[in-house]
Amino acid sequence: MIEKILYWANDLLVRQGVNSEMAGYANLLINLVALAIIAKLFHFFTRKLIIGFFVRLARKSKTHFDDYLVRNRTPRLLAHLVPLAVIIPILPLVLKDFPKIATVVDEIVAIYFVMLSLWIVRSVLRTIKDYMKTLESFRDKPIDSYIQVFMIFAWMIGVLIIFSIITGKSVWSFLGAFGAASAILLLIFKDTILGFVASIQVSVNDIVRIGDWITMEKYGADGDVTEINLVTVKVRNFDNTITTIPTYYLISDSFKNWRGMQVSGGRRIKRSLFIKVNSVRFVGQNEIEKFAKIQFLSEYMQHRQRDIDKHNQQNNIDKSLLINGRNLTNLGLFRKYIDQYIGAHPAINKDMMIMTRHLQPTTQGIPIEIYAFSRDKRWENYEHIMADIFDHLIAAVSFFDLDLFELPSGKDFKNA
Repeated sequence: MIEKILYWANDLLVRQGVNSEMAGYANLLINLVALAIIAKLFHFFTRKLIIGFFVRLARKSKTHFDDYLVRNRTPRLLAHLVPLAVIIPILPLVLKDFPKIATVVDEIVAIYFVMLSLWIVRSVLRTIKDYMKTLESFRDKPIDSYIQVFMIFAWMIGVLIIFSIITGKSVWSFLGAFGAASAILLLIFKDTILGFVASIQVSVNDIVRIGDWITMEKYGADGDVTEINLVTVKVRNFDNTITTIPTYYLISDSFKNWRGMQVSGGRRIKRSLFIKVNSVRFVGQNEIEKFAKIQFLSEYMQHRQRDIDKHNQQNNIDKSLLINGRNLTNLGLFRKYIDQYIGAHPAINKDMMIMTRHLQPTTQGIPIEIYAFSRDKRWENYEHIMADIFDHLIAAVSFFDLDLFELPSGKDFKNA
């Protein structure tokens, strides 16, 4: 019955007086066209059926995995398997009288099946990657690197199988040839191998996660890591530009990861005010009352001055000269004022270190460094908090008869 269907055109043409060889080729062409139409129809209806099934499943199910399957075209690729299943058993019958053509067609179909299998595997892996990125435990892991490595091996195996189909040689013979050319392969895939090793080290040692803020001045990177794959790390800078860094540079070069600050209780403020040396002086007895009116210093002034007076009296200090004995200085009071002001500031984390340091004098004056941590770690708010603190302290300097160092400008020279 099947043979009658396959040879009806040949018999018809022979009866019409057409040469048997020409009739055979014409019959082959008609059968191939008919087979292609049948395969297309099967593909059309199968695609509608499979895609419709997956779409309905995605709408009803609670998990998003099937949504990603549809988005990555997995059902559409699976629909190509049905026409293949229809064509493969019929092709030997259609090409029975044309062994050379049958060999070529068989090779084409086999190669197409290998390619289709690779596309399906890639689609499924992309689905797994997209789904795992929605899970909290995998969101910051370099999943792209592992998927890419797997696909590289899959494509290598696929290429070997295709070469084996075309040449008719065993896959193992090609593997032996690859082994002999391993040095060349290592040179060609050097960046890929380095990137793979780096991806594993980055993941195992938890050096960088997706979403981390990193700074790598050598490559102009200062922003959030958006992607870690086999070859590159993508960083979205704060000016919305994208910097691409080779993955293995994360383990071979130095960079700054701000994750520690982001997960801690605050963001560090470390900035100095430079005080002119010649503005530092002792505080006289007649000024004690003036400084005691400053609320942050009133309590400190009471017990501190009491201790100083007691010490000077016990040691019979001659206070006719202010330098004798123990004395308060305007710079010391200013440092204490900064301590009290920072400690009372609502935006400063009181559970972390708060310190005002007197650093070694420089050619620009005496650095008074404020070391503290803001509660709010967001960049914009952090800058506002720091500006608010230093606005106040710069304005407060004059109340202590101190001067801030500033390089002379053209106007200063003109006035001089």
